[in-house]
Amino acid sequence: MTEPAPRIEPPPPPGGGAPLGRRERKKAQTRQALADAALRLFLERGYEQVGVKEIADAADVSVTTLFKHFPGKEALVFDRDDDIEAALVAAVRDRAPGQSILQALRAYVLRSEKDVTHPEIAAFLRLVSETPALRDYARRMWMRHESALARAIAEQVGAPEDDATCAALAHFALASRNLADRHPAPRRATEEIFDLLERGWEAVRPGG
Repeated sequence: MTEPAPRIEPPPPPGGGAPLGRRERKKAQTRQALADAALRLFLERGYEQVGVKEIADAADVSVTTLFKHFPGKEALVFDRDDDIEAALVAAVRDRAPGQSILQALRAYVLRSEKDVTHPEIAAFLRLVSETPALRDYARRMWMRHESALARAIAEQVGAPEDDATCAALAHFALASRNLADRHPAPRRATEEIFDLLERGWEAVRPGG
């Protein structure tokens, strides 16, 4: 049976960072052109049937330039890796006054439940779920943010950077996505997982 695809991420908070210079804008435009060309070709013909040279040609750049922007073919599909990590960290650091860390993480994860029936998002999810290489890459990518999230949590509760409880919370909060995606009612499963995490976290870090 085909496993469910990891969900689309919610966009990062707007307005973060200074305006880009001309060189940075050109690099960003090239990167976006490559990602757009790759996704269009993958959706039209299938991931395995498209080579990196075809993608580079479609974006009017060399293969060398493509690999300067993306380490491999799978990365072309998930071009917002850095944005996702920044948004996860911001969900903890910039949470509303009175909102706990678990409440902020729960809200972040649940936001990605929205809009999955939009035709373009549905097509993307089908591509990922039907392509083992993309499915595996998506899960590895998501869990790569664990260390950055653990550091942000530790900073917020005044714990050492290598605190085991903060690392555990980051791990299980992120792992909740894969667990919920296997459930027939993912949103309900997410809520139940975070209910459990909140009880355990409150016992260790009251008010955290």
